[in-house]
Amino acid sequence: MNAKVSTLAAFALLLAATQVPAHAVDSFSLELGTGNKTDLARIGAQWQWENRWWQSNGTHIGGYWDLNLGHWRGDAFQGVAGSKQNITTLGITPVFRFQKDNLQGWYGELGIGANLLSGYYDNNRRRFSTRFQFGDHIGVGYVFANKLDVSFRFQHFSNASIKAPNPGVNFSVLRVSYPL
Repeated sequence: MNAKVSTLAAFALLLAATQVPAHAVDSFSLELGTGNKTDLARIGAQWQWENRWWQSNGTHIGGYWDLNLGHWRGDAFQGVAGSKQNITTLGITPVFRFQKDNLQGWYGELGIGANLLSGYYDNNRRRFSTRFQFGDHIGVGYVFANKLDVSFRFQHFSNASIKAPNPGVNFSVLRVSYPL
């Protein structure tokens, strides 16, 4: 029952976010990843920040808010090979990006955000003790002239030792984003 309520709450929050006027959302993204015998798929909406910090030599540090809804599918639930576990995730992350002033070409980024899981992750002998997880990532990407944004991220989820066990899980993620 608790997992169903969390999943419904996640969908309600995403629905509420889509009710924001279209001009408020700057871009949408699709992410696919894998790690610890778990596949990840996520959709997201991003809101760019107006600030440009440490602007120099045609580059600056900027950033955006990333609101995402994801699905994890584990292939070794409770350590049993072939046993499946499905989890829905809802996350919000502030992301800092070192980029060119024209917002095209190569960039590097990092972020740390809050995530709520619909259930307790227990896959491939890694068991989370909380449904709340921090999600941090470091990534590199490229923005093309048509504004298509393609990146690779290394992402880590952990509860930051709020409660044991806290083994964490790592994902390699391919992300594609396109502005509105």
